[in-house]
Amino acid sequence: MSRNSLLNSPLLLGFDEIERILDRVAKGAGDGYPPYNIERLANGDGADLLRITLAVAGFNKDQLDISVENSQLTIRGGQADDDDDDEARVYLHRGIAARQFSRVFVLADGIEVRTADLGDGLLSIDLERPEPERLTRKVEINQAD
Repeated sequence: MSRNSLLNSPLLLGFDEIERILDRVAKGAGDGYPPYNIERLANGDGADLLRITLAVAGFNKDQLDISVENSQLTIRGGQADDDDDDEARVYLHRGIAARQFSRVFVLADGIEVRTADLGDGLLSIDLERPEPERLTRKVEINQAD
């Protein structure tokens, strides 16, 4: 089965990696848990500052894991079910269950994860993209004899 892509144009050379990234993003966009915000923060030194904030109520620092690998920021959370507590609980209604999640963000080249803070049920991850150097290079033309 062939697939049409906007990146198959003969004028777009070397964009195979972008197509793979778009495929990864499309696969990971299905689950809406946990909800999150992405903000652009004001910065005066020219670097782009971004903040991802995830609503992780009920999770503590030890139950969350943040990793960056192959330009992917992965946030995982896992809570142990409290069935093994010493004190037996009897729920009349259980609407807050132990739940695991994995949220993946694809990062552009040059974006660096700076900090991660957990407070009031919100996990905030700050990202920075330094201003790239603008390089211009002259290409010499050789004379063919």
